[in-house]
Amino acid sequence: MSWAEVKLSLPREQAVLAESLLEQQGALAVTLEDQADVPVLEPALGTAPLWPVVSVRGLFAAGVDRSGVSAALLLLPGVVRPQALEWSAVDDRDWERAWMDRFEPMKFGHRLWIVPTGMEGPADEDAIILQLDPGLAFGTGTHPTTRLCLEWVDSQDFTGLDVVDYGCGSGVLGIAAALKGARRVICVDNDPQALEATAENAARNGVTQQLLCLAPEDYRTQPAHVVLANILAGPLIELAPVLSESLCSGGQLVLSGVLTEQAAGVAQAYRSSCGELQLTELEEWSRLHGKRR
Repeated sequence: MSWAEVKLSLPREQAVLAESLLEQQGALAVTLEDQADVPVLEPALGTAPLWPVVSVRGLFAAGVDRSGVSAALLLLPGVVRPQALEWSAVDDRDWERAWMDRFEPMKFGHRLWIVPTGMEGPADEDAIILQLDPGLAFGTGTHPTTRLCLEWVDSQDFTGLDVVDYGCGSGVLGIAAALKGARRVICVDNDPQALEATAENAARNGVTQQLLCLAPEDYRTQPAHVVLANILAGPLIELAPVLSESLCSGGQLVLSGVLTEQAAGVAQAYRSSCGELQLTELEEWSRLHGKRR
């Protein structure tokens, strides 16, 4: 089976109108993408800002009346030429498997590996293997901030420790800590889908008994030996009181999701509780590490 896809680029002011119009024309799916590689960092809670120029894609059944859809789209402001619309045929395939096939086993530090579900892991018998389904993930280890955190996790002994993974996403950090012997891991995220992905990944790795998944409103601070938070600079600054209170005396704090130019501001928010934080950089991103006074 095949499908027909139409693609057009528009200023963000017209993107939502284009999405609505495609749905009215019977689109089975509509995708909005960044046309000009302009990242939107740290959007306000409850908002979904778009990029300055948006690539809009509409997926239709193969027999769709292309001329009819095109005529409707040409009524949009800014779309004045038929050549602005690009039609293509899309073959049917196992999209989840195609997504997973983009990944391969990844090593972090000396022993920690992330291996996509169903893929063979390393032969090293000392390897610590975290199985992850990229189709469920909000973080697969490919981003520099996740890599920075996982490399730190690899370097530590978590045996018998209590850990908080705040902003857990797919749960990779908390699950890695559990695989390394953590006694209890509390994973917190404001996205129900992230908590669902974390729970499924925990089951996949046999650490369900060690993990507790909570929404922020259900989380109560309690002294933990390690707090991991790979979020963004703005939320990390806002959460400084909560994350600091979640650490026992001497407990270790690991923060990431921070652009290097933002690191000083984040460090300042935690100085009173954790002193001077150590900075580790990878590409344009940073990891901050310190201990509770």
